[in-house]
Amino acid sequence: MPIDYLRRLTSPARTDLSNRHLGRSLAFIAGAVNAGGFLAVGQYTSHMSGIVSSLADNLVLGETLLLVGGASALLSFLAGAACSTVMINWARRRSLHSEYAMPLMLEAMLLLCFGILGSNLENHRVLFVPVTVALLCFVMGLQNAMISKISRSEIRTTHVTGLVTDIGIEIGKICYWSAAPRQPGEHGEDPVPAARRKFMLLGSLLLMFFLGGVAGALGFKLVGFLATMPLAAGLFLLALVPMMDDLARS
Repeated sequence: MPIDYLRRLTSPARTDLSNRHLGRSLAFIAGAVNAGGFLAVGQYTSHMSGIVSSLADNLVLGETLLLVGGASALLSFLAGAACSTVMINWARRRSLHSEYAMPLMLEAMLLLCFGILGSNLENHRVLFVPVTVALLCFVMGLQNAMISKISRSEIRTTHVTGLVTDIGIEIGKICYWSAAPRQPGEHGEDPVPAARRKFMLLGSLLLMFFLGGVAGALGFKLVGFLATMPLAAGLFLLALVPMMDDLARS
């Protein structure tokens, strides 16, 4: 049943399968938001490495406005991650079904507002660009903290540097343990199958982020800010069933 499947995706009771499916869905959305946001404001918002580097550059160059903008983006990402954690812990203490769904619902609402208001605000670029960057960074921090908590930091969805590094690690494991003979007296589970499973998970997350980026860029190119509507609808669908369960219980 679709409802049962949606309930399992964001249920407090986690399985590896539901973590993988949710992680891939969110990686797609993160890629789409990141690529669409770049076309909107000329800046990627899903990862902080470039933003922190730009802070150092702009500090040295004396670019005060750019320094303030970068700092606001960094603080917005931190605020999003903190907000997600507060929401999850608040719901967990009350034994709610929607402890992981609540951040997704907030993310859906923020993307919906961005899609509706973006085309109107674009005429006021001086205000629009920094506000949009801060909003999208907040959204990415919100999502990344949620999936990190839900998967115990195994899955990240908003940046690919860590994914590519981990993919390289798993490739190294596969190559080494496939070629290295077992030592006499060496026991334990064969590490190659586990490394292959991890490689497939990480590879699928990378692929979904890329496909999301393609979809987001094409969508923004064709319909502008309205391209965020399907993303908001997808997040709303992911969050809806657990929140309805809580309403039905109250």
